[in-house]
This record gives sequence, C-alpha cells and structure tokens, in this order.
Amino acid sequence: MPFVPSQRLVLLAVVPLLLGAVSALEPSFVWPMLLADLALALVAAIDAWLGGRVRFRVEREPPRIFSVGRANLVRLHVYSTAQRPLAVQVNDDSADGLVIEGLPKTVQVPGTGHALVTYHVKPSRRGLYELGDHHLRWATPLGLWWRQIRIASRHPVRVYPDVQAVRTYEMLARQSLENRMVRTVRLRGGENEFEALRDYQRDDDYRAIDWKATARRQKLITREYQQERNQSVLCMLDCGRLMTAETQGLSQLDHALNAVLMLSHVATRAGDQVGLLAFDARVRAFLPPQSGRRAAQRVVAASYDIHAQIVESDFEAAYGYLSQRLRKRSLVVLFTEVIDEVSAKSVVRTVRSLGPRHLALVVLFRDETLDAMAEPRRTEPDIKVADLYQRAAAAEAILWRDRLVRDLQEAGALVLHVSPRKLTPTLINRYLHIKAQRLL
Repeated sequence: MPFVPSQRLVLLAVVPLLLGAVSALEPSFVWPMLLADLALALVAAIDAWLGGRVRFRVEREPPRIFSVGRANLVRLHVYSTAQRPLAVQVNDDSADGLVIEGLPKTVQVPGTGHALVTYHVKPSRRGLYELGDHHLRWATPLGLWWRQIRIASRHPVRVYPDVQAVRTYEMLARQSLENRMVRTVRLRGGENEFEALRDYQRDDDYRAIDWKATARRQKLITREYQQERNQSVLCMLDCGRLMTAETQGLSQLDHALNAVLMLSHVATRAGDQVGLLAFDARVRAFLPPQSGRRAAQRVVAASYDIHAQIVESDFEAAYGYLSQRLRKRSLVVLFTEVIDEVSAKSVVRTVRSLGPRHLALVVLFRDETLDAMAEPRRTEPDIKVADLYQRAAAAEAILWRDRLVRDLQEAGALVLHVSPRKLTPTLINRYLHIKAQRLL
C-alpha cells in the first residue's frame, strides 16, 4: 500500500463525521457536511499527489566479508530528488539467519541531497545469504499521508568464520601488542641458532643469560634463538551431530572454526604450514598443509559453507584418510565433542594411532552450565530432592569427562578442555607453548 493515512488526516476526518451526526437531527447541516467531505478529499488528494512526486535512490555498501556471530557494519546511501528536507524512515529486508540491528531508523535527508544510514547485520550461521529490498517511509508535505515505497535490491553476501578477530590480531601484531589480546608465550626457539640479545625478563630461562654481555652492560642480558619454522599444523574438525550444540548463539562447530581461523593466521605468521580436514560420517573437506598468507585464506574459503550434520562422526575413517595424505610429522588439532563411551573410545583409538607419527592436540568443549549445576550454592535453606539428583548427575558427567581427559593424555595427546568463549586465546597460547618448548 503506497499511502497510509496519518493521525492528522484521521483527526480532520472527524469534522465531517460530526457534521454527519448533527445532520441526522438537523437536515440543514447536510450541505456543510458534504462541503467538508469534498474539501478534505481534495486537500488529501493534492497532498498525496505532491508526496508521490518525490523519488529516492538507495545504494547499499556492505562489507566484502561477513563474520559469523559478529555485528557487521552495513552502510546505506539515501538520495532524494525532493526540494525540501525530508525525515525518512529506512528499513531493509533480511534473510533467515541474519539479525538486523539498528533498523528501522529515521534519518534527515536534505533537499536534493543524500544521507547516510548505518546498521549492523549479525549472522548466526555461515554460508551464502542475501540482503533484500529497501523500504522507505516519509510524510507528505501537509502531513496527511505516510508515503511508503519498496526499492528492489538483491545483495548476495558470504558469511565466513570470525575474520574480524583476525583483523584485530593483525592490527595488534603490527603495533607489537599481541599480548593485549592473548597471554602469549614468547616465540623463543631452542638452543640451536643464535638470533639476538635482549634484556632479561622475569620468566626467561637463566641458562639463556649471556654473562659476557651482562658484564659489559651492567644488567642481565638474554640470548634469543631463532624458532624452528616450516612446521606443519593440521586442524581436524568434527562436523557430527554433537557439534550442533549452541553456546552464546553459535554452534560448537562455529566456535571451533573461529579458533581454526585465528590459529591458521598465527601459524602462517610464524612461518608454519596450515591445513584442514573436516569430517562427519565421511570426509567433507581436505586442504593439505601449505605456508604463506594464502594458506589462511584457503582455510577461510573452504570452511564458510561447512555445517554440522545430524550424523555420527567416523573418526577411524577420518584418520585413515589423513594417514594416506599427511606424511610429514605435524601438530594435529582435533576439535570434537564427546558425551558417550562409544565416541570416547573411538577418539582415544584415533589419538593412539596418531601418536607415533604426529603430535595430537585434542580440543574438548567444557560445559559451563554443567559446572554451575554441580557447584553447591551457599544459600540453600530448603533444597529440593530433585536439585540434589540434578547436582549428582552433573557431578557424575564432569567426572566422566575428567576421566576421558586422562585417557587421552595417557594415549599420548595434549588436551584442551575449555569453554567455547575461551577457546581461541587458550588454543593460541597452547600452540605458542608447543613451539617454544620444541614439542613438535
């Protein structure tokens, strides 16, 4: 409907309505009622005609890449042909899986000018989406109507893992401020190739102190060695049914992919090779480890349309596929979720198979809700029996998970049991620690 009556028009329409009510008692009021109707209809028609002459044009400026779970900024440039300034209400269509924040929004568009409207799009899933038509609404010159139009627009967008976090890290890295984002272990190598001297810091190994340089400068000086480069890191992503569980609006798989993206970026900056294997009942994607900036970009491109499926994951098949294609000793980071004995035994067997050739790092997601259920609350004057059963069940589940962590460690794997919101910085710290300790 292009025109909607405003509150002003409705109030003016009350006048002939009252005259009509009076004319039922006094026939002499019929002509004033008809004249009032005619005048109101004429004025409303002229106002609608004047309001319909205005033309608008909208240009959308979305980001080139959308990050899942992030508020992505979208700009709209609204151009008007009207000679007078207009207060225009702007709205956009969106697709399922995209949450628009900041619309509808009213903006003042100057005469024959343009105005900028900004809003944010927060995707809940990765993949290919489409931003839809524009909807504009403004008042006619006399304010009797609201004129509203739809401007056709189709803008396909691709939603990737959290690339905004990578950009933030890159900006901090350029300023040598990585430690503000994660508590990193400094990238020191083993004692094989001298690189530089620097001031001693509190957590340095005392064996690395250069006593001759210390005597010359009258302060503690530490030797720094080059770190080994060109090592291989491969991320194994479990895309089975358990990875569909959501935390903070994102699935476990999305949390894992965000961490994979950051790990790929950090590893390629360190000179290492990065690869990816995604699997559920079958292998969904495989990227052999490669080095350079393009390696991280390949991981982003390959993972944007990978989603968790309601199927059981086949760990043995994934390992068999990997063992045929990955000969070089590598750090294999397995992201998975395990809640039953069958899957647990399968993961342990896979880790034990990886052990002789590769270094396995298993990432398990900690359920903070379960931890909270198992914790006794201080103020419980009248605790219910059902609450005790619930707490006992939560404690049993936590003990089972702790036992799984021990089994994985006994099988030769490193284990990260961490909540999804802490996954990325914890994983980066562990990778840097592995590099610093020459475990690979």
